[in-house]
Amino acid sequence: MLIAAAAAGLITIATSIFLTLPQPQPPSFFHSLFLSQSDNDSISHHLHTLTRRPHIAGSDANSAAAAYVLSTLTSYSIPSHTTPYFTSLAYPLHRSLTLTLPPPLPPIEFSLRQEIYAGDPYAGEVTPTFHAYAKSGAAAGPAVYANYGRAEDFAALAAAGVNLSGAVAVARYGKIYRGDIVMNAAAAGAAGAVVFTDRKDYGGERWFPEEWWMPPSGVQVGSVYTGAGDPTTPGWPSTEGCERVTEEEVEESGEVPLIPSLPVSWADGDAIMRSMGGPVADEDWQGRKDAGVYRVGPGPGVLNLDYQGKQVITKIENVIGIIQGSEEPDRYVILGNHRDAWTFGAADPNSGTACMLEVARRMWKLQKKGWKPRRTILFCNWDAEEYGLIGSVEWVEENRQMLESRAVAYLNVDVAVSGPGFDTSATPQLDELLVQSAKQVMDPDNSSQTIYDSWTSSTGGAKVGRLGGAGSDYSAFVQHIGVPSADIGIGGGYPVYHSRYDDFVWMSKFGDPMFRRHAAVASIWGLVALRLADDVILPFNYISYAHELQVSAEELKGQVLHRSLTIVPMIKSINEFKKAAIQINDEKKALEGSWTTMWKDGQKVREVNDRLMMAERAFTDREGLKGGSWYKHLIYAPAKHNGYGSTSFPGIYEEIEKAKRVNSSESWRAVQHEIWRVARVIKQAALCLRGDLT
Repeated sequence: MLIAAAAAGLITIATSIFLTLPQPQPPSFFHSLFLSQSDNDSISHHLHTLTRRPHIAGSDANSAAAAYVLSTLTSYSIPSHTTPYFTSLAYPLHRSLTLTLPPPLPPIEFSLRQEIYAGDPYAGEVTPTFHAYAKSGAAAGPAVYANYGRAEDFAALAAAGVNLSGAVAVARYGKIYRGDIVMNAAAAGAAGAVVFTDRKDYGGERWFPEEWWMPPSGVQVGSVYTGAGDPTTPGWPSTEGCERVTEEEVEESGEVPLIPSLPVSWADGDAIMRSMGGPVADEDWQGRKDAGVYRVGPGPGVLNLDYQGKQVITKIENVIGIIQGSEEPDRYVILGNHRDAWTFGAADPNSGTACMLEVARRMWKLQKKGWKPRRTILFCNWDAEEYGLIGSVEWVEENRQMLESRAVAYLNVDVAVSGPGFDTSATPQLDELLVQSAKQVMDPDNSSQTIYDSWTSSTGGAKVGRLGGAGSDYSAFVQHIGVPSADIGIGGGYPVYHSRYDDFVWMSKFGDPMFRRHAAVASIWGLVALRLADDVILPFNYISYAHELQVSAEELKGQVLHRSLTIVPMIKSINEFKKAAIQINDEKKALEGSWTTMWKDGQKVREVNDRLMMAERAFTDREGLKGGSWYKHLIYAPAKHNGYGSTSFPGIYEEIEKAKRVNSSESWRAVQHEIWRVARVIKQAALCLRGDLT
């Protein structure tokens, strides 16, 4: 009894001393503090510095931008380093385009130059307009208009009896990835391709620098490579002195076009379209009312296209900053944005880089107040994204095993700001977290409401997109190794995309004059990262994932109706997955309902978090998609003929399209096989969430 009484007395004294000591603030205190630390001037300064010069990947200017990011992160007491890779990048050597018209009309030789406006900084450093990885060579043939260059557009031309063999396809930007436009043109028999910026989609009555529209001479440049990562090191990192495939093997991969192509302005496109004869194009193929009538050709004008490029092994640099986790340093919350730009890159991508540096600055301020993240936070500033997601893909391929076992989530911001309107996409278990974060950040364009309020009023609900397209650096994380991911930004498409006019002047006049939108993106991005880094139980909700799978399965049912196919295995797996999602949600609530339990049973918390973290990995299959084996995720991956677009279950839908064309028993068996593959990965994800062995 005396011993017990003494022990009780000691506990009382210890408790009294503990309560009189300064207590560490809870994570929620620091999260609120993070939101209050906004600095628009700092963001503006970062963006101005990053965009003073054009900084295409592999250039000295881009290396200087990397040094700026590194020094800024270091100044915030964030240990940082650069990770170099040596990758195959493409640059233009010679370009020409001539339209030969029927006599007596003289030929038109296009200058292929973007007009320089007064005060355009470092005008002479902008790389001439080109398509990266376009086939070097010449093509001459009658012009044939192919609308947006989609597979269905070329099919419509074929159905109308328009022969593209030996022709030069003329398509407009807007609906699909430019590389797929050129690939589709080659598949249709075209000898070359010209892709123009249509005034209907990108131009106005007035244009930059007076208004935000693309000027008549503006050109959207970009890559036409349809793969991911360095094309000479498929599946392994491009470290110095590494193994590489030959140029012939790159061409045989089917990921680079085998015909030459050029991007042109809407002024040049207008001249080409006015020269066209042949049948009048359908109404939905027409341009602006003042552009004249669009016809499909062929000709009578003949396009003579010549492109000569070079591919060189060039050093690129990722910049990596690390805030070490205090309790789970082996769990990584990763924030990513690329730095390289085709020209100045004020919106794409350096609005995102400026926001990343703002998030880092605020977290540095939190550390000075005593905050220590539970889990490790990584800042990843990628290089050579514009060429084909190269910097992020090479890093993921080099660190695959560590990331597969340790990455909690990847949070991407590419174009952080391009106008008004919150826009986000994610794997479904992050939906709820994104909604919660949007409710805590004020709308930069209406201070009387939150971003959530404006988001739901404009879209009829908090609609989160999905990460099926290969449009940015999340691709390697979610589609290759199965890491829960999100992509965040304010604004959608904007007219000066990938042109020389995407500069600091455009952003400060039209994109975000007060830099409030940038500050808001930094707030949401950072808040989501803080929750993932600090919450004892990971804030994932797989019930929304189960619902998404059910909806997608119902849509698929209509595609296989009246066929000798069954989606019953998939339905059964989804039902198992939903039960597992409900079960782990209940476990989370039980743990969260008792602080004492969480404190005592850290192993249980860790085990639940591991199941939440690893379930996304289970949706990947080691064989990957047929015809695109680098893409391992069977739920979300790019569509075959449009790298920007996607559907759920891309492998199934690709086989359905093939089966509709061939309509053989073997082709429909291939569809059934893909259904079984998806059913199996969903079941694996259910087992992972349950944490049980069969």
